[in-house]
Amino acid sequence: MSLFNPSPRSALEYLPERHDLRSLKEAATHCQGCDLYQQATQVVFGEGRVHAALFLVGEQPGDREDQQGRPFVGPAGQLLDKCLESAGIDRGEVYVTNAVKHFKWEPRGKIRLHKKPNSLEITACRPWLEVEIEAVQPQIIVCLGATAAQDLLGSQFRLTKHRGEVFPTKYGAVTATIHPSAILRMPEPQAKEAEIASLVADLKVAAKHVSAQRAR
Repeated sequence: MSLFNPSPRSALEYLPERHDLRSLKEAATHCQGCDLYQQATQVVFGEGRVHAALFLVGEQPGDREDQQGRPFVGPAGQLLDKCLESAGIDRGEVYVTNAVKHFKWEPRGKIRLHKKPNSLEITACRPWLEVEIEAVQPQIIVCLGATAAQDLLGSQFRLTKHRGEVFPTKYGAVTATIHPSAILRMPEPQAKEAEIASLVADLKVAAKHVSAQRAR
């Protein structure tokens, strides 16, 4: 009889009884729901206002986030901060997180390059995202990039077709826009500026949705 015990295929068994953000963040440090924890420095859980009206979710932490244990603190996070400011949104008033909580990377010399998480890893980590949404109870969720959008809106969702639209889901209102890291990878300055303007416009759509909900 084999004594081998395969790794669990989901984060479900690591969820704590209490679903407040403090309990969730502590429990996530022990998660081995997929193999990504083996290569990452630490788990990178979400952070921000406890009952934020605006909930931002990206794909996964990057190199800087993996080192610091905080989401959106690297170059993409700095660009996001500028876009939020341009949209009239205080980052201190929002909640930011990622669909996947561990940094997936591949070596390129001395550099750790981002590697896209696969569907099994995204699915395994979804329980954390769902309980974060449950704990925060935002008025709208903004998916940054296709990975986060397809995680919450389904694999058939196409950012190129439905960017900036607001969809009713079991999680509440959800919209999607480009990820700041995708803008940083653009070689042409004019294209970058255009996408930054579009990201700001999409964030304003989300902010208007929040304002409309509060006015009811």
